[in-house]
Amino acid sequence: MSAEASEGAESCSADPAGADAAPWYKDGLQFTCTQCGDCCTGAPGVVWVTDDELREIADYLGKPIGEIRLFHTRLIRGRMSLTEFANGDCTFFDPRGRKCTVYRARPVQCRTWPFWNSHLASAQAWQNVCEKCPGSGEGAFFSLEQIKERASRIDM
Repeated sequence: MSAEASEGAESCSADPAGADAAPWYKDGLQFTCTQCGDCCTGAPGVVWVTDDELREIADYLGKPIGEIRLFHTRLIRGRMSLTEFANGDCTFFDPRGRKCTVYRARPVQCRTWPFWNSHLASAQAWQNVCEKCPGSGEGAFFSLEQIKERASRIDM
């Protein structure tokens, strides 16, 4: 990334210097989804979903919500999560096209990636995300306000 492109935005090599009340990412961060599918695949995990999100997915796919619940969700610690294939890939991930089949109706957890509180906890946490996600630390600029808004939508 050129010096001009990084001006005003924290890259993956952010310096956490400064102990004031402002978060380490106060000057913003960069992210552009490359649609690589890496966040949809790999080790098992959870993708929390609400009834409204399931309804949106069902409408998008033109299927009854009961079918979506039955074939694509599971209960974990009293909350609903999307299921996964045996290899850890999300139930809505198409391995051939390496794409999300419900991208336009994807859950908030997916929509707010990578701006989760756990990823914003420190510059090192962000660096760890950047090492796994080729779009993190690159591309579009997100201001502090935009980051806070996304992070407030789900506590991950």
